[in-house]
Amino acid sequence: MTHGNRPRLVVLHGDDLPPGRERFDPDPRLARVDYATADTLGDTLPGARALFVWDLFSEALAAAWPKADALRWVHAATAGVDNLMFPGLVASDTVVTNSRGVFDEPIAEYVLGLVIAFAKDLHGTAALQRDRVWRHRETERVGGRRALVVGTGPIGRAIARQLRAAGLTVEGAGRTPRADDPDFGTVTAAAFDTGGTDLDTTLARADYVVLAAPLTDATRGLIGARALARMRPTARLINIARGPIVVEDDLVRALRDGAIAGAALDVFTDEPLPPSSPLWDLPGSVVSPHMSGDVVGWRDELVDLFTDNLGRFLDGRDLRNVVDKRRGYVSGP
Repeated sequence: MTHGNRPRLVVLHGDDLPPGRERFDPDPRLARVDYATADTLGDTLPGARALFVWDLFSEALAAAWPKADALRWVHAATAGVDNLMFPGLVASDTVVTNSRGVFDEPIAEYVLGLVIAFAKDLHGTAALQRDRVWRHRETERVGGRRALVVGTGPIGRAIARQLRAAGLTVEGAGRTPRADDPDFGTVTAAAFDTGGTDLDTTLARADYVVLAAPLTDATRGLIGARALARMRPTARLINIARGPIVVEDDLVRALRDGAIAGAALDVFTDEPLPPSSPLWDLPGSVVSPHMSGDVVGWRDELVDLFTDNLGRFLDGRDLRNVVDKRRGYVSGP
């Protein structure tokens, strides 16, 4: 292969560079690897055929898209790709892949931990210990409770398996209703209909509502006043998906009014969550900084996946985790 035929790769990064990047830089099959930030991406993209989006939630590609004159493949170091689903990229022939599989089990473990923490009032125990207060309480069972997982992709399935193993009854809400799903059993439509069924009904019988869906036009604002009103006063909401799926003002009112018992939020409409947000200290509120899938070694796993896909791209083989850009979902098994 001559130098002129070798593709150039651009790595879009923020404050840090990918660890172990010597696994792909230099690769003799590449003409060059260039590193760009959001400010320099537009100047770096012309002529590049591949882009590794290491700046995890950056929207810089949308602004720089007119300069992407040769781009054939974009790989995201995230599971969600809503930040990349702008019209120009969606309508193009550029293939998008994501990092499905890296975060599934860690996020599922995180959700199970939150369910146990809620049921056993671990946050209450920590607060009482901090104040040196000895107060006996009774806690809840985990086994026998019901969970609704909104989003039936790989992360939602991993969550369902973990919760079922802990003794919960789990239902799913997704694009395609079905009655015989191997992980969820029953899957209902992840939308409200005019007859007041589907999501209305499943929300009303759930003790835990777990959001694991991608951010799309169909899921944006899905959990607002109507959904929260359908939930039990003893129910808890857990969001490890994307912040805009929840209408935060409606959730604040629901927590203040005691309409639901609690909410554990790992994602928010604005990140970092502003110090002025009431979600920091509302009763039953648990806030974490978008870390549910980030376990020791996760960055190395992301680079491993990208490196494997880069080899496939350079060899002309099928790529892993190809995203259906029209829907924002990963296609294939």
